[in-house]
Amino acid sequence: MQKRWLFEDEFDEEIVMRLQQEVNINETLAKLLSQRGISTFEEAKSFFRPSLDQLHDPFLMKDMDRAVNRLTEAIGNNEKIMIYGDYDVDGTTSVATFYGFLNEFYDNLGYYIPDRYKEGYGVSKEGIEYAHEQGYSLIVTLDCGIKAIDKVREAKERGIDVIICDHHMPGEELPQAYAVLDPKRTDCEYPYKELSGCGVGFKFLQGFSIQSGIGIEKLYEYLDLLAVSIASDIVPITGENRLLAYFGLKKINQSPRPGIKALIDLNKVQKNMTISSIVFGIGPRINAAGRMDHAGAAVDLLLSKTEEEATSYAATVNDKNETRRNFDSSITEEAIEMIAMDDNFENAKSTVLYKEDWHKGVIGIVASRCIDKFYKPTVILTESNDMVTGSARSVQGFDVYAAICECSDLLAQYGGHMYAAGVTMPIDNVDAFKEKFEQVVSSRITEEQLIPCLDIDSTISLGDIDQKLYGIISQMAPFGPGNMQPVFMSENVYATNVKVLKDQHLKFIVKQEGTEVAYDAIGFGLGEYSDLIDSGMRFHMAYNIEENEFRGYKSLQLFVKDLKFD
Repeated sequence: MQKRWLFEDEFDEEIVMRLQQEVNINETLAKLLSQRGISTFEEAKSFFRPSLDQLHDPFLMKDMDRAVNRLTEAIGNNEKIMIYGDYDVDGTTSVATFYGFLNEFYDNLGYYIPDRYKEGYGVSKEGIEYAHEQGYSLIVTLDCGIKAIDKVREAKERGIDVIICDHHMPGEELPQAYAVLDPKRTDCEYPYKELSGCGVGFKFLQGFSIQSGIGIEKLYEYLDLLAVSIASDIVPITGENRLLAYFGLKKINQSPRPGIKALIDLNKVQKNMTISSIVFGIGPRINAAGRMDHAGAAVDLLLSKTEEEATSYAATVNDKNETRRNFDSSITEEAIEMIAMDDNFENAKSTVLYKEDWHKGVIGIVASRCIDKFYKPTVILTESNDMVTGSARSVQGFDVYAAICECSDLLAQYGGHMYAAGVTMPIDNVDAFKEKFEQVVSSRITEEQLIPCLDIDSTISLGDIDQKLYGIISQMAPFGPGNMQPVFMSENVYATNVKVLKDQHLKFIVKQEGTEVAYDAIGFGLGEYSDLIDSGMRFHMAYNIEENEFRGYKSLQLFVKDLKFD
């Protein structure tokens, strides 16, 4: 699929020159820092030398004082506390963090994860009833609850206080909870708005630790779980998230808890874990527990105290992931076949597919797969509990949640983010939803948004690449949304020693006239270009700079993102 190359070519020359002088770096690196909102030496120092002292004061968050006081009161009165979390990675890591931390000094608490298939997303009627039956007087919701107006009212009627910790967009009305912690509240002045659900729970515990005089180092032991949540929930790796992810990854790579270590061992990761290796290796396995069965198994894994216990739970979770992969593969094939048979698809701006027997646990993944292939805002629907439920995914720059809001008259329930959302509707509304969603998307999306784009940070010569450049770039990690690994473009390069690996991957040595350097280059899925570059034709290449280690020898190699020919 052809990509649009978008070049970052607007810079404040004064800032770039100041960074070159004060930080003692070249123009390319100064521009990279400028793109990340860094304009002074002090900001660069904080970026390259993160410290947990840079964390924001948790009491800047609206309702934090009320939440901390209520939790302190509950513990002082020995009240029974329920930790209630969503069934995805963000939710399960939130529960494991909150429950695990409190349980170190307080044992009159339990946790609850709703069943994806019986209860659905968010705070459920069953969960409130269970809390009442078991004598809980305080519920702390994590990664959910911001729209649970009726359920919070029901809890209150039963004498149960609710503290909401969420990071999703609130509706026009907030639940009448005892406290609502959500940095996206319009009346919340907390300086960083993009925390994960686990991040909001972490800030709650940070505030509680400060007020209670509990050593904050105890809380920092849970940064590994927070890093997993940040990576897996695809929140921006900027500001406070980058800081938390940096130290969370450090803990994962130096002293992971038994549950995380068991997953790393299963995934056969030989080098340091990164945001990317969590997203593709650890996150899916944790997620699979809730997709295929009950997510309680994931929480048990993350709370494991011994290696033996963790290994057993990890094997169970891994088996669920294998099942998930099989469903994912077969349903994706069916979805692509349905698209191929749709005469209207070529002119449509969106994709909405419904099949009553698709597995609810993988429809979000299938939506992402369809976007990878066809690049249109996509909703995949299936039947569940006499209703139709679905997952939506979007393309870069298009707000699928806003589009779904426009269809709210057809929906029983909905929620989500700009790029991912969930819906529930009566079965009779599927056709009307498909038609209206297409109308909304068609009226809002641009032709450019329907072409995948590749952001290019800088145009450089192959001769500009050296170990110093790579060394400084590597200190910009962890990489992820909002702080992506820099993509460079070199013009009029040519290739030698061209090989195609496994019939689809391209491997070659890249050179450029005017410089004597040559680098190994590899491009996954770019094998179709082998004949063109093997002919000696000059081309433009977009790539990341990476380090390859083979038999103890380290060398730079270029990871090719895309190629263009004149």
